Amino acid sequence: MRVGLPRMHRETGEKRDFLPSFVASLDAAEAEEIVLEHGYGAQMGVPATDYGASSSKARFGSFQDCLAQDVVLQIRCLPEQFFGELRPGAVLMSMMHYQTRPERVRKLAQLGVRAVSLDGLVDDYGRRLIENLAAVGWNGVEAAFMELARSYPNFDDPARPPIRATVLGSGAVGAHAVHAASRYGDARLRDDMAAGGMMGVEVRVVDYDLTCHEDYMRSLLRSTDLLIDATQRPDPTRHVVSNDWLSEMPGHAVLLDLSVDPYDFSVDPPIVKGIEGMPQGTLDKFVFHPHDAAYEELDRPIATQHRRVALSCYSWPGRNPRDCMKVYGAQLEPILRVVLTKPVDEWDIDADSLYERALARAEIKRWLKSATA
Repeated sequence: MRVGLPRMHRETGEKRDFLPSFVASLDAAEAEEIVLEHGYGAQMGVPATDYGASSSKARFGSFQDCLAQDVVLQIRCLPEQFFGELRPGAVLMSMMHYQTRPERVRKLAQLGVRAVSLDGLVDDYGRRLIENLAAVGWNGVEAAFMELARSYPNFDDPARPPIRATVLGSGAVGAHAVHAASRYGDARLRDDMAAGGMMGVEVRVVDYDLTCHEDYMRSLLRSTDLLIDATQRPDPTRHVVSNDWLSEMPGHAVLLDLSVDPYDFSVDPPIVKGIEGMPQGTLDKFVFHPHDAAYEELDRPIATQHRRVALSCYSWPGRNPRDCMKVYGAQLEPILRVVLTKPVDEWDIDADSLYERALARAEIKRWLKSATA
């Protein structure tokens, strides 16, 4: 099996490429050849010679060379216009987000690409095998507190009341967000605030099932300085927080989107964000102030009348690219050993190997079959 590692041609802030240590692990997993796109790793300061030193099977080629291989691996999914350059039967491994990207799923299945959703690789209990959820929570909350420190007039006044953070969702991302919020998103900032005699942070967790009660939510939002959406909605076409409810929040309040569900108006009903009216951010721009033009540039009219400082980013872990790729590389190593040594049609959902079972569940043909069962 030959592996292609193309670069992600996205915003400037997207610098994540796999590290030389991961290329060495592909060699050890019996990859026949490893094709890296010219310039791979350069944005993270990794010299091309480090990749060559990691494996004698590594070589550099064009973007199209990378897409022509048996296995194509990239953290963020390729833009859909490049799907046709993958050969039928190739294994594309990326964060696919099947449930919220129906058009992506349809196109890949139509082309015969054997996609594997990295975010869909889970153990037998539904726990993700490829994840950096701690970085989602901590990086997002850290950025949100930086904005709250600017918008809250008495942020560093010992006489102020506790900062009140409300976390929507009690799953894995929510748990990390709670931990991070209780420490201002930065342990050093927390120590400085405590040393200055400031009151700390009160974190309230609201499970998804509570969010449909409007009177309760309005009351809660009146005393919320930082609202964090960490929900995993069963229906991504429905908002968790109506834009009208945001009118209850203090003027200095900050909104943080950790669920990062996209807008998708190509389906009916459209897929929308959990907090109604939030723009979609990137690693280049993830902070939106109330008068930002991004609110007017949404693809379709969405209620945005009530605005606060809002933070949204496609990938919060990408703010620290090297740390992020160390985590993903280590998690992927045992999974790639299965991919490179066993044909995709032979992956068995009842195999002895945890990683083979996970791959079988996350492969697009099997996923579609189970999703429509």
